[in-house]
Amino acid sequence: MEEILSELDYLVIGAGPAGLQMGHHLQQAGRDYLIVEAGDAPGTFFRTFPRHRQLISINKVYTGWDDPELNLRMDWNSLLAGSLFKEYSQRYFPSADDMVRYLGDFAAEQGLSVRYGTRIERISRPDLFEAVDQDGNVLRARRVIMATGVTKPYIPDIPGIELAELYTEMSTDPADFINQRVLIIGKGNSAFETADNLVETAAVIHVAGPHSIRMSWQSHFVGHLRAVNNNFLDTYQLKSQNAILDGNILDITRQPDSSYLVTVSFSRADEVTKDIRYDRVIAATGFRFDASIFAPECRPELVINNRFPAQTPAWESTNVPGLYFAGTITQQRDFKKSTSGFIHGFRYGTRSLHRILEQRHHAQDWPHRELAGTADEIGAEILARVNRTSALWQLFGFLGDVVTVGADGSTRYLEELPVDFVADAVAGGAFGTVDTYLVITLEYGKDHDRLDPFDINARRFSQSDAEHALDGRYLHPVVRQFRAGEQIAEHHIAENLENEWTHETVHRKPLFDFLASALRLPEPTR
Repeated sequence: MEEILSELDYLVIGAGPAGLQMGHHLQQAGRDYLIVEAGDAPGTFFRTFPRHRQLISINKVYTGWDDPELNLRMDWNSLLAGSLFKEYSQRYFPSADDMVRYLGDFAAEQGLSVRYGTRIERISRPDLFEAVDQDGNVLRARRVIMATGVTKPYIPDIPGIELAELYTEMSTDPADFINQRVLIIGKGNSAFETADNLVETAAVIHVAGPHSIRMSWQSHFVGHLRAVNNNFLDTYQLKSQNAILDGNILDITRQPDSSYLVTVSFSRADEVTKDIRYDRVIAATGFRFDASIFAPECRPELVINNRFPAQTPAWESTNVPGLYFAGTITQQRDFKKSTSGFIHGFRYGTRSLHRILEQRHHAQDWPHRELAGTADEIGAEILARVNRTSALWQLFGFLGDVVTVGADGSTRYLEELPVDFVADAVAGGAFGTVDTYLVITLEYGKDHDRLDPFDINARRFSQSDAEHALDGRYLHPVVRQFRAGEQIAEHHIAENLENEWTHETVHRKPLFDFLASALRLPEPTR
């Protein structure tokens, strides 16, 4: 058995989109790093998932824009370097096979340091981190960045669940389900993707879960049920033998004839229980992070039903210093609120994580621009950014730009910081001496996820009504002022149908007046 001892600054585990994105940043910075990947090429996850091979991340090729940054708002698959995904597919919902090709070419084009066929089986930490692969080779690193994604199915605690077929392993051939009664446990996209695939062949399909279905177009969380997967709902509401079961699965038992008897407790019928027979039971209940490879002394704490590692605002393990996370597992920070679980979100989170690492461990300032400190200039910078940024657009409410103002009036504009990271970073002197600071985000309005966006009777305010900008429900810019970590002022820029916040009296004047008042600056000249 061969043992090779290497000592790295950064060991990145996983050559999916997050690992490759982080590798690009580390390479551009000239850092000592290595990416290890269990598969023989990048993007191993996408070789199998989604099972029915259609991605639900949009690939809008024709936008009418020439600005690459704006186009990234409509491109949910490209990484932040090199070729764009639209060069691999013109489909709005592309094939997962196109993603595999794209990631393979990205790694090669960027010349990333990747060691394939390297499955890490144990990570310990006697002093530095030590990662042991399947052949006994040892890689030593000062810091580990886990970019493995959620590699294990999440199995709910249901008696008899071990009898169910897993989404990860089930047949995807509809012919295998002809004239059968099928129960699908789960109410996410994998469950409905599976149900849609079986509509033409299964006799009866029930999709079950204890919680209400959340529609992505209403919640604005792209992990909730997407319209591309919701054709099954028609077959339920139009009485075509299929149904949504709102309730808990209490028990699954195998019958002598090889069918299954499933006990369901119905939430909307005072917990009335019913035994229902099925030919097939499928568990499509999501995925989880695998922490089993960590030795006890460096095993990260898990949260959200033990599905994700607990993380600080800097994406570092809450209990293992030097262990960081990138990619879909970072959704623990904005679970079901923003887009860290998806490429179009975590590509920006990964860039921000790299900037944090550069600042913490390599004495590099956060990239910034010096401003004159007038309301005119600060306001112009804010409007220029919100009208163009893809990062704040995609990671809405989670990433923000920051304007710091020193006691001497020195003013800096910093881009793309995790909002919940800013206060401690400012207090710790990460951005110099700061008297007050602004955080700029793009956000949906209060209760946006509870209102029907298609209800023409719902109360709405005119998009030219700056006085009621706070009541806007659609995505719009928000500017908050802080001093000593406490919020002291807030300004909402009125929403706009085409997301262009450029109008002199509706957008510019109210913002500039707010800045002049909040920062006690002379009246803006405009």
